[in-house]
Amino acid sequence: MSDTPVKQQSTAAFYGQAVASFAVALGATAVGILNLETDAWVRAFLGIAVLYLVTSAFTLAKVIRDRQEAGQIVSRVDQARLEKILAEHDPFQKL
Repeated sequence: MSDTPVKQQSTAAFYGQAVASFAVALGATAVGILNLETDAWVRAFLGIAVLYLVTSAFTLAKVIRDRQEAGQIVSRVDQARLEKILAEHDPFQKL
């Protein structure tokens, strides 16, 4: 009954790979936008759009993570209540 879920943590290599991948993708996009043969306002618009997309992606990831963590906390509280009730229950107690 007291099975506690194993907390999953990312390794340093996975974290480093994720940061490097993000940096390469953002850098490649910036270089691509800067090398476009178009007016400056078009490049500026695309740059703002990329920044908005990046901030929206971070916000979405945070919201999803927060919702998942909240669900785990509720589950743990419910499990603790059940374990307390079962520990206090005496099947031989007279009704």
